[in-house]
Amino acid sequence: MKVIENQTFDMERALYGSRDILVKNCSFDGPADGESAFKEGQDIEAVHCFFNLRYPFWHDQGLKITDSEMTELCRAALWYSDHVEIADSRLHGIKALRECSDVAIRNCDIISPEFGWSTRGIRMEDTTAVSEYFMMRSEDLTFKGVTFKGKYSFQYIKNATFENCVFDTKDAFWHGENITVKNSVVKGEYLAWYSEGLTLIDCKIIGTQPLCYCKNLKLINCEMIDTDLAFEKSQVEATLTAPIISIKNPLSGRIYVPKAEEIIMDDEDARGEVIICTQDDCNVASKCICA
Repeated sequence: MKVIENQTFDMERALYGSRDILVKNCSFDGPADGESAFKEGQDIEAVHCFFNLRYPFWHDQGLKITDSEMTELCRAALWYSDHVEIADSRLHGIKALRECSDVAIRNCDIISPEFGWSTRGIRMEDTTAVSEYFMMRSEDLTFKGVTFKGKYSFQYIKNATFENCVFDTKDAFWHGENITVKNSVVKGEYLAWYSEGLTLIDCKIIGTQPLCYCKNLKLINCEMIDTDLAFEKSQVEATLTAPIISIKNPLSGRIYVPKAEEIIMDDEDARGEVIICTQDDCNVASKCICA
């Protein structure tokens, strides 16, 4: 492996097509303002590097980035790449990750609008992210210990699992398919409209008008706080562990809840049942739904 240390690069395609290299303590910055430093590379490792120029990692295979910083000027940093690992780094440029596959992100700080579009096979752990339209149209996601803030997240995603996460987000999971969320907090308006195959387990859900127009929706031992007009037009099986403000016109299924301040059933096609039950009854119902 060739080692490159303690250098500054600012030319166009400075390390274009590189193979089997370790880049340490290097800076990609300067007056030449060159783009695409590592384009078309393979088996590249970058450690403690500073990226202040555009498009550094496009069409790369086998990429490991550790303890590095991508600034606001490092836009569209990783596109069309695969077998990527990013750890202990800051990704602060817009559109930082797109059209990539087999990506592992750990202990990172992400501030990047439109992050993660059309990515396949992404694993994210112990990371904070601020974005808009986060992870849109991505598939095969596994998130653990992720804290996210921003609007319009996880829209049109498929095949995803989220565990021990905190999401403060509006319009999350719209049109999503085959999603499981466990032991997490999801705060925001209009959660998961038009989703299919969404399951929430031991979650806390906060915000107005959640979970409408859903197909094959399941909630198991979930708490809904400050939620009103929930479940409109949804096919739902749910056990809720705390009172809810209001439920409106569930299309089908059963909702077990200790208390609902208002149940609105003014649509003749709404045939879902709302069952007021004790905590013990709801626990029994949740086991039935799990089965």
